[in-house]
Amino acid sequence: MYYAIISEDVPNSLSARLEARPAHLARLEALKADGRLFVAGPHPAIDSPDPGEAGFSGSLVIAEFESLEQATTWADDDPYIAAGVYQSVKVKPYKITLP
Repeated sequence: MYYAIISEDVPNSLSARLEARPAHLARLEALKADGRLFVAGPHPAIDSPDPGEAGFSGSLVIAEFESLEQATTWADDDPYIAAGVYQSVKVKPYKITLP
């Protein structure tokens, strides 16, 4: 089943985010290589695809896991958590309806 991992950043997270980004992306690439990644990306803090110094307000990952527990465990191990980027992470079952 798919799960949505919805994360919210702490204020002024950009420098910590950039430092932890390679390890964060490596985990996403592993999901992609396994054919389990549906979509992933950050939420710009302003209405722009390149928010510059405004940074990001959080992230969304939708990926396939065997269970909610497995998805939550995966989310809890995100390098952005260890780096102090995320202030909260919510994991919810997700059902693809369209396209």
